[in-house]
Amino acid sequence: MRQTTGPEFIRFFRPIIEVLQESGGSGTASEIVDRSLELAKISEAEQEAVNKNGLSRVKNQVHWARQYLVWAGYLDSSRRGVWNLTVKGTTVSLTTFNPLDIFKAVQSTRADLKRDKKQSVPQADEPIPSDTEIKDHRTALLDLIKSLSPGGFERLSQRLLRESGFQHVTVTGRSGDGGIDGIGTLQVNPFVSFNVLFQCKRYQGAVTPSQVRDFRGAMMGRADKGLIITTGTFTLEAKREARRDGVPPIELVDGDILVEMFERLELGLIPKRDFDVDEKFFEEYKK
Repeated sequence: MRQTTGPEFIRFFRPIIEVLQESGGSGTASEIVDRSLELAKISEAEQEAVNKNGLSRVKNQVHWARQYLVWAGYLDSSRRGVWNLTVKGTTVSLTTFNPLDIFKAVQSTRADLKRDKKQSVPQADEPIPSDTEIKDHRTALLDLIKSLSPGGFERLSQRLLRESGFQHVTVTGRSGDGGIDGIGTLQVNPFVSFNVLFQCKRYQGAVTPSQVRDFRGAMMGRADKGLIITTGTFTLEAKREARRDGVPPIELVDGDILVEMFERLELGLIPKRDFDVDEKFFEEYKK
């Protein structure tokens, strides 16, 4: 359990492995990030902070931690949005696991690999050189969406909802309307449909529980369900507020999910189908 100094992100080494061990060895990125923040007891104020690139500072640290655990052999390098433990990660004892030792070992190994290059210790404000390096379009897409005018983002959200199966999607965007930017109808089947009010937040920070409550107050009596779309993130308390029992549910779409929706719909993106064969993947099947 020993840990002294070192970069701030190594505090997430143990929570990530602990969560994955509890989850049977794998979990979606969003699930692992949220649960790791809970285990590390990260405050709401820290969750709202962003780095110089406009990314969630603390979530960026979790991704840095994940990358180091991949380099150390505790997690595999899957790029499918699912984090997986290796055999090493599954069997490691967290009672003797020391994050600082892991960090130093990785730094030493990577220094050997890049002996001819200067490699500085990553800082909390640096963007993670993660498994999304090969997906530069994700960052470019999100930056482009953030650069839109408020009205442009509302119209883009309208198009996204229509492409996702909503009907009669109308953008209101009236001032003094409690933050409601539009309404649409989702037809579940020929017998069931419900109205959804949506709000568009085009910014870099984190949506807080008070903002979720304010939106719910504005939608009361006007729709069956709410939807908040943001280019930023949601704090853990905001997510809990959205799922709270006894009140109208609110679905949350953050920047990562927003990009995934554009990818799935191939909306505003030019698909490419090039692949490289990963020979290592097939080695175990040659035995």
